[in-house]
Amino acid sequence: MNRLEGNQNLEAHHLTRVSASTSMRRSHVLTLAILFTFLPIVSPLYAQAAASQTELIVIDGNAPSHPFPHFWEKMFGSGRAILSLREDYRSDLRAVKQITDFTYVRFHGIFNDEVGVYSEDSQGRAVYNFSYIDHIYDGLLAIGVRPFVEISFMPNQLAATHTLHPFWYRPNVAPPKDWSRWDDLVRAFVQHLIERYGLDEVAQWYFEVWNEPNLDFWAGQPKQETYWELYDQTAATIKKVNPRLRVGGPATAQAAWVDAFIKHCAEKQIPLDYVSTHVYANDTAQDIFGTQENIPRDRMVCRAVDKVHSQIKSSRMPNLPLIWSEFNASYKNEPEVTDSIYMGPWMADTIRQCDGLVDIMSYWSFSDVFEEQGVVKTPFYGGYGLVAEDDIPKPAFNAFKLLHQLGDHRLQLDSDSALLTRRAEGTLVLAVWNYAPPEQSGSPRTVTLQLKNTNAKRAYISRVDAEHGDVHHVYEKMGGPRYPTQKEIQELRRAADLPAPETDRLDHGEITITLPSHGLAVIELK
Repeated sequence: MNRLEGNQNLEAHHLTRVSASTSMRRSHVLTLAILFTFLPIVSPLYAQAAASQTELIVIDGNAPSHPFPHFWEKMFGSGRAILSLREDYRSDLRAVKQITDFTYVRFHGIFNDEVGVYSEDSQGRAVYNFSYIDHIYDGLLAIGVRPFVEISFMPNQLAATHTLHPFWYRPNVAPPKDWSRWDDLVRAFVQHLIERYGLDEVAQWYFEVWNEPNLDFWAGQPKQETYWELYDQTAATIKKVNPRLRVGGPATAQAAWVDAFIKHCAEKQIPLDYVSTHVYANDTAQDIFGTQENIPRDRMVCRAVDKVHSQIKSSRMPNLPLIWSEFNASYKNEPEVTDSIYMGPWMADTIRQCDGLVDIMSYWSFSDVFEEQGVVKTPFYGGYGLVAEDDIPKPAFNAFKLLHQLGDHRLQLDSDSALLTRRAEGTLVLAVWNYAPPEQSGSPRTVTLQLKNTNAKRAYISRVDAEHGDVHHVYEKMGGPRYPTQKEIQELRRAADLPAPETDRLDHGEITITLPSHGLAVIELK
C-alpha cells in the first residue's frame, strides 16, 4: 500500500481538527554534536554550487553560556490510559525512555469507562474500582516513567448528559451530574494513589485538569465559566487530600485562555502550581493570535510559547512554571511531516527557538499505539508517534536520539540554524540543520565550522537522513505492505538503526560539511 494512504477513519479526525482551526481545532558534546541530515549522493554540480555558497560558523569554546535543561525530552504524550496495558505500548515506552531518559508520560482518559474506575450500584451509590488504574501506573513506574495525570474524561454514569466526543473510543465530555460525586471520585482516586505509591512519590507527579476544554472535549456551557468550576473544584479537592500535590491547567488547545485563567485563579485564590496549554505547528494565526498572518510551520510553536510565557510574566503569578503538554509539527495525519526526515530539522529549530521560554514541552506522542481515529491499519499513515506500528522507529525517533546528546549549557552562537552546547564534563555539542518546508525539496547547504578555544582533533559525525535512520526507502522497495510480514518488520527495524558515527580529522581547526535539505546530524569534536 502507498505510504500516503492513511486510516480510513482519518477524515473524521481531520474534520474535528480542521473545524477546530476554524471553530474548534483538534479535539489533540572537549565534544561537539551537530544535528543534520545529509544528501545520500551529492553530484559534482551540486557540490560545486554548494562550495560557492559555503557558510562560516565560528565555534568558540569560551563563548558566554547559560543553563540548557532538556525541556523537550522530559515528557511525552500518548493516546489514552487503557493502551498502556498493551505490550507494544510498553515496548515503545522502553525504547523512547532508553534514548531520551524522559520522566513523565501523559495520556487521556484515566476515568474512561473502559478503565472501570466508576460505576453505580442498583441503589445509585458510587462504586470505585482501582484495579486497572493500579496496573496502568505500576507499568509506567516499572519502566522508570511517572504519570502526568490528566484528569479526564467523565464516567458515563456520572455524566450530566450523554455527550460523546467523535474520537473512535467515544469519551464522554459532559460535566458531572453531581459535583459532590465528582469531588468524591477525585478524592478517592488521589487518596488511593497515595496509599499505594506513597506521598513522596505522588508529590513528584503532576495533576492536570481535563484536556482542551476550549474545544469539543468539554461540553459545559458556557465553556470557560464551566471549566473554571471544574478546575476550581478539582484543584481544591486534590489540595485537601494533600497540599504537596501539584495541580494545574487549563490544558487548552491553541494557547488559549491562559491569561484569563491565571487572573481567575489569582482573584479567587484557587490553587495553581503550573500552567499548561497546547499548540501544533499547523494551527492558524487567527486561532492563536487573532491575526491574519501567515506564520510558517517552523515558527508557529515557539511564537505561541512566547505568547504564553509573556502572559505569565505579566500576570499576578509571574513565577508559574509553563508546561506545554502537547505539541507537534502537525495535528493532522501528514506522512510527509511526522513520518519523515522533515522532523529532524523542525525539532532542532523548535528547541533553539523555545529555549528559555518553557519548563517542559511534551511531544505528542511517543508511539503510534494510538486509536483516536481507530485501529491502526498501516505502518505509515502520518501518525504522531516516534515509533510506528510494529515497533518500527521513525526518523523522528532518531532525531530525538541525536538531540539527547546535546549538553546542559548552551553557548552563544551566531546562527539561526545551529545550537552550540556543552556537557557537564566540558564536552561541546553543536547542532546544525538544513530546514525546508515539507512540501519543498530544498537545496544542499555547505557549512564550514571554524573552531576557537578548543583542542579537538577529530570529528565524530552521526546523521539522520534518507540514507541513515529512515526506513522509507526499504518500505517502498517492499511495495509498501499494509501488513508487513515478521521478516519484513525485522528488515524495517534494521533499516531504522543508526550506523556508528563517522570519523573525520579536523584540518587546522576547521571542518566543512554539506547538509541536504531536511538535514540533521550530531558531530562530536575530540
